Amino acid sequence: MLRRVQNRDLPEMLRWRNHPRVRAASFSTHEIPAAEHAQWWADTSADPGKQVLIYDHGERPAGVVSYTGLHPESRSGYWGYYLDLDGLEQAGALLEAWVELEREAIDHAFGPLGLTALRGEVLADNEPVRRLHQRFGFSEVGAYQRCVDGMEREVIAIQLTKEGQE
Repeated sequence: MLRRVQNRDLPEMLRWRNHPRVRAASFSTHEIPAAEHAQWWADTSADPGKQVLIYDHGERPAGVVSYTGLHPESRSGYWGYYLDLDGLEQAGALLEAWVELEREAIDHAFGPLGLTALRGEVLADNEPVRRLHQRFGFSEVGAYQRCVDGMEREVIAIQLTKEGQE
């Protein structure tokens, strides 16, 4: 289930985002301090072009889905996510949650958000995520080089259209 972020979720969101494996798969890999996280949340929650939701697995918070570039005239947006890797692995539910989060995020994008195209970016060497996106019908529509912590990394642009998802 996806739901609105509540203030009590913020410490867990930061802990999940700072997990070494989440940071390694991100475009910003530094450990995020609490003050930076608080400023990000203040800016994000005030921006109508962004929406961040908590993914609950069962009755427990287990991940974050973010949408950016949400503008009514474009009917498209970008998305990203991360999970509570340690908690889900301990529960033996990581793969199940990963698949469920992707399904719910797509449904939310094409349902309540009213998008006709959902876009994203993934590091080229993140094969498990690329395969999962392909399983859900995303197409790899481009590639480019991006500087991540001073190193050039290949980034794959992905897209799923509402027609392609149905």
